[in-house]
Amino acid sequence: MNSNGIIIAIDGPAGAGKSSVAKLLSEKLGYRYIDTGAMYRSVALVALHQQVNLTDEGALGVIAKNFKFEFKNYLNQLQVWVNDEDVTSKIRTPEVTAASFYSANALSVRTALVELQRKMALESCQLFGGAILEGRDTGTIVYPQAQYKFFLNATVEKRAERRLKDMLKAGMAEKLDVIIQQIKARDEKDYQREYGGLKKTEDYILMDHTMLTVDESAHAIYQYILEHPR
Repeated sequence: MNSNGIIIAIDGPAGAGKSSVAKLLSEKLGYRYIDTGAMYRSVALVALHQQVNLTDEGALGVIAKNFKFEFKNYLNQLQVWVNDEDVTSKIRTPEVTAASFYSANALSVRTALVELQRKMALESCQLFGGAILEGRDTGTIVYPQAQYKFFLNATVEKRAERRLKDMLKAGMAEKLDVIIQQIKARDEKDYQREYGGLKKTEDYILMDHTMLTVDESAHAIYQYILEHPR
């Protein structure tokens, strides 16, 4: 293992299971898990609360530069705190999901949050020996020099099934065919984003999560890391 710490990047499309796999992997390795998507959602949440125009990139950038953001672990559950408030569930509402498109596509926001993500990763390396960054551009923009880059994918249908299951658990009802269309539209946007778009470069290790459980995917990545020390 690198004496300066290990950075693991896990990227992939929406609904591929990146968050669940990254959480399990962080438990196995003892590294901090950094959910970059939660950070963009948090900026969107603050913007909605402040009634900021979502197309005003400058205003969104001010929020990203000045808000207080923290990841906390409570009873093995990752919590997202913004300005000393637990917003873990609030950032997952459909309204925030829609608004996060604007925060994630604003260069001013991405610049501020990428800097914060790098800082958090370095702190994690110093404190825990490594960090797991999960999102869309963690291996291409945030930490292109990461020792391990995994691209986690699954079929649109499987991702929709998982999304529907999560929504039902949260008390939200939706039809499977509607979710499939939403995911297809989200994929198109993510791959075409001007800033921080989803890209799979040659140095990524492809992990197909379609036929694997979360435990199996996390174990596969864990085994790969053990068998390929860097």
